[in-house]
Formats: sequence, structure tokens, C-alpha cells
Amino acid sequence: MADLFLEEKQFDLFLKMNKYNLQLAKRLGDSTSMGHIYSYRGNYFYNRASDSAFFYYHRAEKIFHKINDGYNRAVMLLNIAIIQKNEKDFIGSEVSSFEGIKILDSFPAQYKIIRKKAFLYNNLGLVYDQLDQFEDAIEYHNKSLSLKKKLEGNNKSTINNSLNNLALAYKNSGNYNIALSYYQDILSDSNLRHDRPGFYALVLDNYAHTRYLNNIEDELPELYLRALNICDSIGDSYNSIVINQHLAQYFYDKNKIDSAKFYAYTARDISTQYHNDDLLKSLLLLARIETDSMAVKHYDTYIHLNDSLQKIERAIRNKFTRISYETNDLELKNEKITRERLLFMFLSLVLLVSSFLIFIIVSQRSKNKSLQFKQKQQQANEDIYNLMLSQQDKIDEARTLEKRRISEELHDGILGRLFGTRLSLDSLNASKTDDAIKTRSNYIDELKEIELEIRKVSHDLNIDFVANSSYIDIVKELLEKQSSAYNLICNLKYEDKINWDDVSNKIKIHYYRIIQESLQNTWKHAETSQVYIDFYTKHGEICLEIFDDGKGFDFSKSKRGIGLKNITSRVNDIEGFLLIKTDVNEGTKLIIQTPIYNN
Repeated sequence: MADLFLEEKQFDLFLKMNKYNLQLAKRLGDSTSMGHIYSYRGNYFYNRASDSAFFYYHRAEKIFHKINDGYNRAVMLLNIAIIQKNEKDFIGSEVSSFEGIKILDSFPAQYKIIRKKAFLYNNLGLVYDQLDQFEDAIEYHNKSLSLKKKLEGNNKSTINNSLNNLALAYKNSGNYNIALSYYQDILSDSNLRHDRPGFYALVLDNYAHTRYLNNIEDELPELYLRALNICDSIGDSYNSIVINQHLAQYFYDKNKIDSAKFYAYTARDISTQYHNDDLLKSLLLLARIETDSMAVKHYDTYIHLNDSLQKIERAIRNKFTRISYETNDLELKNEKITRERLLFMFLSLVLLVSSFLIFIIVSQRSKNKSLQFKQKQQQANEDIYNLMLSQQDKIDEARTLEKRRISEELHDGILGRLFGTRLSLDSLNASKTDDAIKTRSNYIDELKEIELEIRKVSHDLNIDFVANSSYIDIVKELLEKQSSAYNLICNLKYEDKINWDDVSNKIKIHYYRIIQESLQNTWKHAETSQVYIDFYTKHGEICLEIFDDGKGFDFSKSKRGIGLKNITSRVNDIEGFLLIKTDVNEGTKLIIQTPIYNN
């Protein structure tokens, strides 16, 4: 918004907004915005106070340099170089220009990069022209012109500017014919007078003056007068100064003193408004044209003004140097403050980390004690479970031995005796009476049936039904006790393919305790009599699912009680996954999934 006010020439609003934006950018630590704000302020002072413009451009350049914004830094260096050239700090302008070019050389050849580099080359050409280093001036004007011709779009105006500067360098070096060819090339544009009348008048005057210096005096002074009329028609008093000077010089050489004086005094009167080199040239010209005391008066004024301007220029150049020095000194102080702040922050961080480590150590010791207690408790649980398994194994072993003993008794004792009886009956079957034969046959058939039945019982008893089922038996026993205690109907479902011998004791203990905790929670909160427990495998992992069709609860609003916290802690301890599905009047389902091998 501030730059918009500047474009619209609402300067009071610009300064107010620019100041507010700068304060905001400093408060936010936004270096990029600060750099642009300083550059806008430099633009404001550009035609008002060159030292102030230099100061703000210089601050912006330092900021862009600090944040590695190469393009905007090069733009600031261009602005600084132009101000230095205008204030006759030619060495400073040369250094700033080359520094800007060096930065832009590191960027790819994009439109804005080529354009700014062309302007820097152009500034170098103007600097070297002022230093009478015409070969260098011509070289850099040609470089600028070459880059401008590469730009896309309509760049006729900026190309013509370079052609005029190049022609001026040739003119100042005495190569009048080459200079005239460039001026003619510019003036051949039929639209130039209409599109850029001030520039057209400037080129026309330079063309006329070059012809005059080259002793081609036809169309003179008409060309001068035409250029002067154009300036007068558009109110361009500044460019009319040099035209009046050229006309004064022309008429003086033609010994038309009155006309020479008229144009010389006109040039002086106009240049008085600007109080610069043009006024010096006008005074020196009057000193040549006038005679006696008037000539001395103009010459004395010239000397006094020249000394004054030199002092002003020297003061401005010194101010530029002082601004650069003070900015660098400020940067050094800021760096020192930054280092001190970093040291303070480092010490604070060390203190904070030390305090945190002490807290961690104390907290860790407390956790270690708690963990040791849990480990002892876990060990006690495992010992209890192992004892239960050991007792169950003894019971199973006793059952197996007893079944085997009964099987052997049936097979070796009863079956042996029955088999002997059947053989005896077979031998008695020799009696030929019908009743005896029929009776014996019935007994034999009945004995065969007994034999088959005893064989079947013997075979069945010899099968190990309890293989791999001890853990399920323990769970069944738990469910029987809890069902009786809580008046619940527990429905147990499990896959026969689960080999509980492969499942770690730690998982079995935690699953046992989770079932125990869940049944207690159901009895306390669910208001139901049905609970479903299901063991199954999924993706190589063992799963436990516990579901009740009770009243459920809103999980998002409910605080977790000690029961759910214990279940969660147990699931985490065996590196499992816990999912709780519940809602009001929808029942509650716990799904736990755990790797089988978990120690």
C-alpha cells in the first residue's frame, strides 16, 4: 500500500504508512519486508535528498545481503551507483556497479536479470565518459546495448537511450562521424517526436552540436532552434539549458554577440534554478562572451560557485563514506550483541537442559523402582501360572496313566476272560440239540457284542484328549467360577488349531487377567447377563475378543477407569494392539491382537 501512495504522489500518506510498515516488520523480524520498506523510502528521497536516498538504499542493500537475496541486493547497488555518479563519486559508483554485475552474473539469464545488468553497464559507460575514459565508456555502452537488444517485448525507448549515450561517448572522444551515424539512427524513428518529445529534442540538439563540432554547419542554427522550440512547447526547461548554451556558443563563434549574450543569459537564468554544473558552464560562457568588468564578474562568480559546488560534492562523498562506515560499524555492534545474546541463550539452554536431566534422573529412579516392583509382581504372576500349569500337568499325567491302566485292565483282564469263555462256548456247541445250539449261539453273539464294546472303550480311553488344551481348561475353570460369582452366562469360543504351547506364558497370563478384569467390568457396569469370549488367530497373531450386549458408554466423553487402564497397560506390556468399540446402548467389545512369540 505504501508504494502505491508513492506512485500516486500522496507523499504524506506514503511516509505515514512506510513508518508503520517498518515498525511492524521490525516487530515481526521480517527482514525481507524491512529491505523493501527501506528501498521505497530511498525512492521517495531519490529526487529530494541524494544523501538520504543513499542512506536508505544502503540499509536495504545490507539487509538483502544478510538474507542472501542477491537480485534485490543488486538492484540496490544499481540505485547507489547512480546516486554516486550523479554526485561525482565516480570511483564509488564504479565499485558499486561492478559489485552489482558480479552478483547478477551468478543468476540464470532471465528478463529482469538481463535488464538490471544492462542498466549497470550503462551506468559504467556514463562514469567512464565523465572520467574521459572514452574507450571504456564505449565498451560498456555497447555491452548495455547488446543486452537490451536481447530483451523480449518493446524496448525501443531504452535501446534509444543507450544509442544516445554511445553517440555522446563517441562525440566526446572526437569520433564525430560515428556519433552522427548513431544520432541519425535514433532520429530516423518517425514516431519518436510524438512518443518522446523531450528525448527527441535532446537527441536533435546533440546531433546539431556534433555537426557543428565536425564543421558541418548547414541546417544550423535551425536544428538548435527546432530542438529549443520543442522544449519550450512541453515546458522542459532543464533540457533547454544546454540548447541555449550551444546556441550562445554558435552565435559567439559567428560574432553575433547580442544573440550569443541572449542565449547565454537565458541558459544562466534557467540553470540558476538547479544550481549545478549547468550553471557553471553558463557562467563560464558568459565570462567569454562579455568583456571587461562584466566578464570578470561572471568569472569570479564562476570560481566562487565552483569552489562551493566542489565543497558540497566533497561533503556528500564524505557523507556517503561515513554512512557506509557507520552502517558497517552498526553491523559489527549488532553482531556483537547477537553473539552476546547467543551466549546468554546457550547458557540458559545449558541450565535448562541440566535441570531437565536432573528431573529425568530423579524421575527415572522413581520409574525404575516402580518397574522393579512390576517385574517382581510379573514374576510372581508367572510363578503362579507356572505352578498352575505344573499342577495341571500332574493332573493330566495322572489322568493319562489312569486311563492307560484301565485300558490295559480291560484289554488284558476282562477281554481275556471273555475270549476264553467264548472259546468254551464254541467247544460246547457240539451238542446237537436245537435248544442248546440256539442258546449257545445267543450267548456267543452277546459275548461278541461285549467284546466289541470293550474294545471301543479301551481304544477311546487310550486317546490323549487333553493334549494342548490345558490353558483352555484353566480359562474354562475361570469362567465357571466368575459365572457363578457374577451370575453371568459366559460363552467361550476358540479355534482348535491354536497351539497354546507356542504361546508365551506372559501373553497367557495377561490374557487370563484381561478376561478376569473384563468380566468384573461387565458385572459392575454393563447391566447384562451375556458375555462372549473368542480366541482366534489372524495374520499369524493370536487374538482375544470379549463382547457384552450391555448398555455400553460414550467412549469420547468417558474417563477411563482403573479397569480399562489396567487392560491397556497389559496390552502394551505384551506389545499388543487394543481396540475398544462401544456406544450408548450398543454394548462393549474389546479386540486384542498380539504376536504369539512375545517374551
